[in-house]
Amino acid sequence: MADIKREIERKYESDDTGLPDLTAVAGVATVADQGVVHLDATYYDTADERLAASGITLRRRTGGSDAGWHLKLPVAPGEREEIHAPLSDTLPDELTALVRSRVRGAALVPVVRLRQDRDLRHLLDRKGRLLAEAGLDTVHAERLSGGVGESRWTEIEVELADGGDPALLDTVERRLREAGVRPAAHSSKLARALAETAPDRTRPPAPTGDPVTAGDHVLAYLRRQRDAIVELDPAVRRDAEDSVHSMRVATRRLRSTLKSFRSVLDRSVTDPIGAELKWLAGVLGADRDREVLTERLTAALDEVPDDLVHGPMAARLRQWSGAEHGSARARLIAVLDSHRYLALLDGLDALLADPPLREAAGKKPGKVLAEALRKDFRKVSALVTRALETAPGTDRDVALHEARKKAKRTRYAAEAAGPALGKPAKSLLKSMKALQKRLGEHQDSVMARATLRELSAVAHAAGEDTFTYGLLHERERRRAADVESALPAFWDGMKDAATAL
Repeated sequence: MADIKREIERKYESDDTGLPDLTAVAGVATVADQGVVHLDATYYDTADERLAASGITLRRRTGGSDAGWHLKLPVAPGEREEIHAPLSDTLPDELTALVRSRVRGAALVPVVRLRQDRDLRHLLDRKGRLLAEAGLDTVHAERLSGGVGESRWTEIEVELADGGDPALLDTVERRLREAGVRPAAHSSKLARALAETAPDRTRPPAPTGDPVTAGDHVLAYLRRQRDAIVELDPAVRRDAEDSVHSMRVATRRLRSTLKSFRSVLDRSVTDPIGAELKWLAGVLGADRDREVLTERLTAALDEVPDDLVHGPMAARLRQWSGAEHGSARARLIAVLDSHRYLALLDGLDALLADPPLREAAGKKPGKVLAEALRKDFRKVSALVTRALETAPGTDRDVALHEARKKAKRTRYAAEAAGPALGKPAKSLLKSMKALQKRLGEHQDSVMARATLRELSAVAHAAGEDTFTYGLLHERERRRAADVESALPAFWDGMKDAATAL
């Protein structure tokens, strides 16, 4: 099994004068000499260095106290999540899975070997507890593929101890600056090694500058959501908190944007991608919907007085939740490893690299994007009106759900157009978010009642008392009825939300 830790460190240039005296750093009582540690690491990447371009490192290292395979994923400047796997001769499957959204079908090959001698110091407090490690690293880098040559340098690295206060690094840095030491120009040893041994080759330029045209704004938003999916992939595989929900939202934002701005992008190209995004959102939603329902029903059961809780309802709810979670997780991981999912990521890359722009894409964003928002809002208005005119029951439930989905799409469109349209788009976004929340509460009630009926039937078949299921079902019905009764007045207050566009 892989171990995970949060790595917080800073690197500094060194002119071979050694490590400055750190005994004067506030909070540091002792600087303990740990001797020289010999480290030997081979770094892996694709031939076109996709991991390095994303700030990710994957290495096999011997020497020191943490020999093994290390995968480092960026979290923030100077902060990375480090995932360890035991030392072996081959790349661990558990680590290669975490970079699959970056690597796709490309092979991971050795690109750089780094050998270093680390003159290590431990910074300790008065009780002898480790605060940080400071090392003077003498580095020898050798290019193994994709370049030529070698490089040598010396640098200082300071890494915060697990659970340490990041403010200590600021204090250490002040002392280093007083000694004439400056922050390193490269974010990592690998980045420096690749830069100093890279061949002369022309890379395609990355998009630069602020968006100008309508197409620029739409593509910038699409690019952010594509990046979010790729970056969230490792977290979803590890079942990190809120990762599935965040990835689902990015997927929905992509699909909504492709639908809302068909005047900008040719739908003959984007519709097939949109269909695949709908598929992915559905897979992600299976687990997310379970989470939402479990939280809702658990909270509702907690509010019921003990004398009204009949039968083992809490245990049955936990059993249902656990079974659903396990099967949904298995399906989700299988999807993330599938050719279909990776092909979707490739399709998004191709769309952004060579977008199928229509004539309107080259125009100023104000008129083009505003008209798209007004069109979306008109659809929302029609659906809300239709729902309010429908008698309470299943047909109204379906109509309100459709209105909610369109409100969400309009919200995302307003989000994409916000940088170009300013306050009017932000106002529409706020209105659609409020409408989505109310209609979401209604839909959650619909789903909760369906789940309660399902669980009640199972409990009844097992000979259990189902009184509490009925009690919660009635409470959910009333919550939905309250939303429906308040909706006409609420909608009257916002049905002109798009007039300022």
